[in-house]
Amino acid sequence: MPLRVAIPDMVSPSYFPAIAAVELGFFAKEGLDATIELLFPVTRTFEELREGRIAFVGGAAHAALYAFKDWRGCRLLCALSQNMYWFLVVRKDLGTKRGDLQALKGLRIGAAPGPVDGLKRMLAESGIDPERDLRIGPVPGSSGHGVSFGMAAVKALEDGAVDGFWANGMAAEVALRRGVGALVIDARRGDGPRGSPHYTFAALVAAQRRIDQSPETVAAAKRAVVAAQAALKQEPQLAAEAAKKHFPPAELELIGELVRRDSLYYDPLISQESVRALNGFASALGLLTRDPAYEQIVATHLRP
Repeated sequence: MPLRVAIPDMVSPSYFPAIAAVELGFFAKEGLDATIELLFPVTRTFEELREGRIAFVGGAAHAALYAFKDWRGCRLLCALSQNMYWFLVVRKDLGTKRGDLQALKGLRIGAAPGPVDGLKRMLAESGIDPERDLRIGPVPGSSGHGVSFGMAAVKALEDGAVDGFWANGMAAEVALRRGVGALVIDARRGDGPRGSPHYTFAALVAAQRRIDQSPETVAAAKRAVVAAQAALKQEPQLAAEAAKKHFPPAELELIGELVRRDSLYYDPLISQESVRALNGFASALGLLTRDPAYEQIVATHLRP
């Protein structure tokens, strides 16, 4: 049976090295038969990993803690990209200035389980109560089978179902190009409170059980992703080839440019500093009750 690699958002640059590793043949070059599939939301994606129904997850690193308490039973293999990678976009007619989180008060913001943690933490650190000062909830139409959250968020913004959304870079780009949205926060590039770019990051994750039983397979999967990152950094135009089976035509035209912008962050290294920041964020959310060693979180023995 093919190895199932699952990601929580498909039409997106967020987990693109995982898509490229499968669709550009880097898993095959390692002798692995693999598929890439959408499994939303990220909390469910990690639950499926825990139950052994999928082989690898490309998802927000902190969200693994929803399924693996205190990091027991899983390991981070490598970063798919560095820094928290979501964007906050609001209706253009509101005239909101970039970086102005105070302007969100009273608005309806759509966000997905898992990613919403980053938004709520930024708001709290900016003196805004995310439960009282605004309404944050699901994006209408985002829970259907095969639906890309970001594209559902853009439609909800266009339809007036939300005043803004917290979603991936593709959603932000499409909303801006259509003239319906204005960018408030690019989390990766430091628009939020100090330290917020390092709350979480996109990671390739495996269950400890699979690492113990098939270390060669897990190491090969990691090599495939690292090779895909290197290829995309060198030739961002490869992104269209990787995405052609999964992206609608309009978004397929954009993915090469978005990958080019993000390729600076395609570094697989998970540093001790990034794990400290990740654990601090998870502890503030109540997702972590202890302080495990770096080696208990990252599969250091699989480093290339």
